[in-house]
Amino acid sequence: MNIFDLQASPASAFERLLAIMNDLRSQCPWDKKQTMETLRHLTIEETYELSDAILEGDLQEIRKELGDLMLHLVFYAKIGSETHDFTITDVLNGICEKLINRHPHIYGDVIAETEEQVKQNWEQIKLKEGNKSVLAGVPSSLPALVKASRIQEKAKGVGFDWEEKQQVWEKVEEEMQEFKNEFNVIENKEIDKEKAEAEFGDLLFSLINYARFININPEDALEKTNRKFIKRFQYLESKSKELGKNLKDMTLAEMDVFWNEAKKL
Repeated sequence: MNIFDLQASPASAFERLLAIMNDLRSQCPWDKKQTMETLRHLTIEETYELSDAILEGDLQEIRKELGDLMLHLVFYAKIGSETHDFTITDVLNGICEKLINRHPHIYGDVIAETEEQVKQNWEQIKLKEGNKSVLAGVPSSLPALVKASRIQEKAKGVGFDWEEKQQVWEKVEEEMQEFKNEFNVIENKEIDKEKAEAEFGDLLFSLINYARFININPEDALEKTNRKFIKRFQYLESKSKELGKNLKDMTLAEMDVFWNEAKKL
C-alpha cells in the first residue's frame, strides 16, 4: 500500500492508518518512546477537544478530533501487539462480539421495542457476563457530575428509579431545605462544614436526577453555562479596557452595566 494515496474505502483507509502507525513506531524518536501510561493524559485531552467541538457544533473540527482519537486507539493496540497481549484485530473482534451479545433483540430472539427495554436487557446481560454490580461499569475516575449521571442511569436500568418526575422534584426541595438548615444555626455557633458539604452533595445529586427525568444532560447544561459566563465576562473585560480601567478598580454597579449589555448580545 502507498501511504501517500488517499483510500476510497473505510477498510483501506484503516489499513493506511495502521501502516503509518507501524512506520511511526519504528522510525520516529517520539513515537518510539510512548507507552500506554504516557499516552493516557493525551487521550483524555483529545476526548475533551472532541467534546468541545461537539458542543460548538463544528462538524469539521469533530471530523479532525475523531481522527486524533482514532490514532490513539490504534497506538494503544500497536503497543499491545508489541507485548503480545492483544492486536488491533483482537480489539475489533472483541467489540463486535460484545455488540452482538448485548443486542439479542437484533441478533437473537429477544424482544425489545423501546429504548428502556434495551437498556434493561443491557444491564442484565452485563451481570450474566460476570459483573458483580450494576454500578461496576462506572469508571471511578469519571468527573463527579458525569459519574452521578451514569450511576443514576445504570440504577434505572434495573428498575431502581422514581416513578414520577414530581417525586424527584419533591426530593430536590427536601434536599434544598436540609442544605439551608445547616446555615440556620444558633448565632455564633460554627457551621459544621463536613455536614454542609454532604447536604450540598445530596442536593446536587437530586438535581442531576431531576435533569435526567426531563431529558437534560447536566454536564452539557453546566458547560454551556460556563461558556456563556466566559463570553459575558470577557465582554466585560474588553469594555473595561476601552475605558482604560482595571476590573478591580470598578464598582459592581459599573460592571453590571456591561454585564447586562453582554446578556443582551
